[in-house]
Amino acid sequence: MQSETAERILQTANALLIDRGYSAFSYADIADAVQIRKASIHYHFPTKAGLVVAVLQAHRGRILEGMEALDRRFSNPLTRLREYFKFWEGCIADQTLSFCVGALLSAEMPSLPEEVQAEVRQHFATLTRWFEATLKAGVRAGEIKLPGKVDTEAQVLIASMHGAMLSARATRSCDVFRAVSHAVLARITPAKK
Repeated sequence: MQSETAERILQTANALLIDRGYSAFSYADIADAVQIRKASIHYHFPTKAGLVVAVLQAHRGRILEGMEALDRRFSNPLTRLREYFKFWEGCIADQTLSFCVGALLSAEMPSLPEEVQAEVRQHFATLTRWFEATLKAGVRAGEIKLPGKVDTEAQVLIASMHGAMLSARATRSCDVFRAVSHAVLARITPAKK
């Protein structure tokens, strides 16, 4: 269990990463936002890379919890996928979480420290496993019809979701995210008989 200060540092770092990216925030920015000294941040997170790894691990943990909750709550795999996209749509619409921090950092991969790159890769591996498992379950149940191979279609969904986040950010419109989500999910929805 982390201290309240460490948790506030993580939340602030997460917000700054989403707002500015890895290279454009510093411990001074966090210290100003949290109203603590930089030395206090270094006490909890000695390096910026270590702090960002902790942010990514916490983000991945929340994503995993959400995926597990969808798996428990919805028996239909296509419904699980729709609800996953709806979650992000809601976050973008109300600005609670306007972008996936793992996806955002993937754009900066060449300039990230190796330990941060490893966490970004782990984030995408986690997404890929869930999307592939959900697609396979949907095909078995006759709820999903794939135009291509499972691994390719999982990447189409992940890339479309993250691309839609970028478009929503650029246009300042959640409608873009919603439209892309509906289109990409329509590709795998079997025609009604």
